[in-house]
Amino acid sequence: MAADTSIKKVVLAYSGGLDTSIILKWLQQEYGAEVITFTADLGQGEELAPAREKALMLGIKPENIFIEDLREEFVRDYVFPMFRANTVYEGQYLLGTSIARPLIAKGQIDIARRMGADAVCHGATGKGNDQVRFELGYYALEPDIKVIAPWREWDFKSREALIEFAEKNQIPISKDKRGEAPFSVDANLLHSSSEGKVLEDPAVEAPEFVHMRTIAPEDAPDKPTVFTLDFEKGDPVAVDGERLSPAALLTKLNELGHDNGVGRLDLVENRFVGMKSRGVYETPGGTILLAAHRGIESITLDRGSMHLKDELMPKYATLIYNGFWFSPEREMLQVAIDH
Repeated sequence: MAADTSIKKVVLAYSGGLDTSIILKWLQQEYGAEVITFTADLGQGEELAPAREKALMLGIKPENIFIEDLREEFVRDYVFPMFRANTVYEGQYLLGTSIARPLIAKGQIDIARRMGADAVCHGATGKGNDQVRFELGYYALEPDIKVIAPWREWDFKSREALIEFAEKNQIPISKDKRGEAPFSVDANLLHSSSEGKVLEDPAVEAPEFVHMRTIAPEDAPDKPTVFTLDFEKGDPVAVDGERLSPAALLTKLNELGHDNGVGRLDLVENRFVGMKSRGVYETPGGTILLAAHRGIESITLDRGSMHLKDELMPKYATLIYNGFWFSPEREMLQVAIDH
């Protein structure tokens, strides 16, 4: 596929990892475009300074490198509204990856407008849900933006080909990236998601080393941990009476969940793109929040509104899973839920 020569500036969702570093170089070579990198801190727990260093090393101007701490916005404007609906997809999944994508798309579009970019680029593969979520987000916010999806465009056929390209272009490769990773991970303040490779066969139990956000239930204390959670207008505001910001509150719930082995899920789900995939998810704080929120609603909501909310929720969950966060129908449902 020939590169679109009208694209002069492109905003890349950049993690600093091997794949997005290769994409960065590939954009410079294929499109001859000026690349702007955008790295969002959504609480993935990784050091983000190396992403800046790597972008500089790959020839990106300092003024074209954006690293933004979006943790508070993520929890306040995306996670909490979703939990007001008690949202679960296919009966179990708390949508930790799905809910992060619209915010990253919004961040890219904001920078594209600010910097006068013609295009945005993501590193999602051609088999998963994320390509759809990113692109629906881009087009909802900026219908005329051009979208570059390297995994659907380039000629690399294997990991070896990518590594060969990296070596040829002096892109540093850490030792653990030379072989095939045993599974792929996506993480943010709400959850961690692991899939692929050692997790492909649903008949094989997930090895313990896959879990990073929770201790095994067998290792959890044998006595209960007791705490209180305060709500205002459907959102949690305090733990044990101490008022906390949205991100600090979710962090606290994550610690409580981690220490008690709460929030593990092993699921085979139906992807939007038509295939099934097995994911191992850990959502410690979210699992606690869902139980607490349902508890508070059992006391405060009348039967009619409670049952109607439960009928609307699967539709709302599917919209989020499929990438329709910015759609009119999601916004209409949100107004009903918030009311």
